[in-house]
Amino acid sequence: MTSTPLPLSDASRLSVAPMMDWTDRHCRHFHRLMSRHALLYTEMVTAAAVVHGDTARLLAYGQDEHPVALQLGGSDPALLEQATRIAADMGYDEVNLNCGCPSDRVQSGRFGAILMAEADLVADGVAAMMAASQVPVTVKCRIGVDDQDPATVLPDFLTRVSAAGVTRFTIHARKAWLQGLSPKENRDIPPLEHDLVHAMKARFPHLHLSINGGIADLDQVQAHLDAGLDGVMIGRAAYHDPSAILLDADARIFGDGTPGDAVAVVHAMLPYIDAHVAAGGRLGQVTRHMLGLFQGRPGARMWRRHLSEHAHKDGAGTTTVLEALGHVTVMAA
Repeated sequence: MTSTPLPLSDASRLSVAPMMDWTDRHCRHFHRLMSRHALLYTEMVTAAAVVHGDTARLLAYGQDEHPVALQLGGSDPALLEQATRIAADMGYDEVNLNCGCPSDRVQSGRFGAILMAEADLVADGVAAMMAASQVPVTVKCRIGVDDQDPATVLPDFLTRVSAAGVTRFTIHARKAWLQGLSPKENRDIPPLEHDLVHAMKARFPHLHLSINGGIADLDQVQAHLDAGLDGVMIGRAAYHDPSAILLDADARIFGDGTPGDAVAVVHAMLPYIDAHVAAGGRLGQVTRHMLGLFQGRPGARMWRRHLSEHAHKDGAGTTTVLEALGHVTVMAA
């Protein structure tokens, strides 16, 4: 592997989606050990929390996570500008505005997917964000919400927001139903419209467009790239089966290096785990993100079971992880 992170336009050929309660700093450190190049995203953090909350805790990340992007939620241009300036000062490589999350809490705060109906407000927000620093500002959106016609609303949204200066968008290829579907249902029930996202690339060739939604393996990633899209963002598949997505990503998607090894990743995590536990952290805060590492391999069930049963106990640390790993290596022998 090379040691120099790629430019964001190249790194975003494959990215791991921002996922609430999942893509925290422990998860990102783990994912970075599997891919040097994939672009990683934080969980969504509201601009108000960044400006008025415990910024050091909310935005903490490790230097080895680069390239790493902060995803913000919000619609107030002044707060978005302040939050972007803070993120830039902390060294984030990109700041992304969430225009896709369908949760009730997000709707009540006038951000997330509801902003698909307020393109001009989004344009004002991203303009303020770009005025705050030289850090790239991007947008993650849906193809539409509720009764909107995606074929009409999506190109209008891209036109209005890109006129404010944004050139990189990640499009979740599902409509969000803010009335009648839960956030979980919104990840599965609305039909995927990958063809519409490809049509947007043809219509806006000057924009850097990534696709998100229902993409489960690197074969599908490569197919979307070969068809002309600039990037692919993977969410749940990268979390639940990280080896299948990330261990081969640098070799297959970025043409750099050879496929990684899951057992080696576990050993590479041990110093990080030692430091976390020594600082008063709990083992389970880290290993909960590692449960899917051996998905589909002999011993995977016992790996998950051992960590699930023991990582929460007082004194649990790297010995617990190595004991869990023993179930995998014994089965593989």
